[in-house]
Amino acid sequence: MSKTVLILGASGKIGRHSSEAFSRAGWNVRAYDRQVGNMTAQAEGADIIVNGLNPPRYHDWKNQIPAITASVIAAARRSGATVIIPGNVYNIDDRGGEWSETTPHRPSTKKGRIREEMERTYEASGVHTVILRAGNFIDPNHQEDVMSLLLLRDIQRGNITVAGNARTLQAYCYLPDWARAAVGLAEIRDTLASFEDIPFSGHSFTAEDLRKFLANELGHALSLKAFPWWFFTLLGPFWELAREMLEMRYLWSTSHSLSGKKLERLLPDFRPTPLEEVWRSSLPDAMRAQLATSRVPDVRPRVFQYRPN
Repeated sequence: MSKTVLILGASGKIGRHSSEAFSRAGWNVRAYDRQVGNMTAQAEGADIIVNGLNPPRYHDWKNQIPAITASVIAAARRSGATVIIPGNVYNIDDRGGEWSETTPHRPSTKKGRIREEMERTYEASGVHTVILRAGNFIDPNHQEDVMSLLLLRDIQRGNITVAGNARTLQAYCYLPDWARAAVGLAEIRDTLASFEDIPFSGHSFTAEDLRKFLANELGHALSLKAFPWWFFTLLGPFWELAREMLEMRYLWSTSHSLSGKKLERLLPDFRPTPLEEVWRSSLPDAMRAQLATSRVPDVRPRVFQYRPN
């Protein structure tokens, strides 16, 4: 039987990796065409809708996210499709720890409240919905992800950029893995509740963990460099992106990870990409190519072994 998925935001990070993962799994992949519009018509015959739409650079979330939500719900109602959404951790407060599907949602920011309202709207709609909740996105294509925009933005000068304490644990999501998990959940959608909150544990690590690993890989010392929050504070009154980023600064000082227990129960055969491979994939292309050509087979034990703090 043919299986069809409609990808919203197919040119974005979530959309690209979701399209590839569903296609590899034998699904008929349909990309939503914004120029044509009429999402409801384009969703006809779809079994799954992956909502990869998100206003870029936090622009006008207050108005745009409710509008997107209403369109997706209308399309899912008409087609009977299950909606899969990349959730985030904005809904949760600054108390830290391992966050699971039972962790209370106490959003302390404007964007957190907008996301929480969005999720509650899906839940109340009766549309079959899966929130696959993840941490900071890591994209091996370097499409405006946390590595290229922040942590490794100055790696070619020997720096790891940190937005908080270098030993603060953070949750990260390797997007090809998220997309594979989304496919797995789509395949078992008939066994899921009408509204599912599923944490995607991904990988959790500190900036210091990353620094030590890459220093060993590259064969030279790396320094830790503070992100220029002062600059964003200065420009906040005049620059929307600066204001929106400052609001989420607290997360970089909040040690947290996401529980993988629920996803393990639902997809017991799912295996994430090894963390060392994720880190290597995040390097700029030239540095990654240089590593690949310089690495020779070696049966000796590695000097570095990753151990979470």
